Amino acid sequence: MISSLIRGQRLIALFLLGCLLFNYPLLYIFNSKSQIFGIPLLYAYIFAAWALLISLMAWVVERAGRKDSKD
Repeated sequence: MISSLIRGQRLIALFLLGCLLFNYPLLYIFNSKSQIFGIPLLYAYIFAAWALLISLMAWVVERAGRKDSKD
C-alpha cells in the first residue's frame, strides 16, 4: 500500500521533471548551432533527456515491483 503511494509520488515527480526539461527556457539554451558528434545540440539534448526520463521511470517501477514481491 505505502510502496504504491511512494511509487505514484515518484512518478509524478518524474512527470514534473519532464515538464521542466522540455519547457521553453531549457530548450532555448540548447538551441544553438553547436554540434556533438555531428548531431545538433538541441537534438542531442532532447534525446538525452528523453532517455534519462525513460530510464528513471523504469528504475522507479522496477524497484517498487521488487519491494512489492518481497511483502
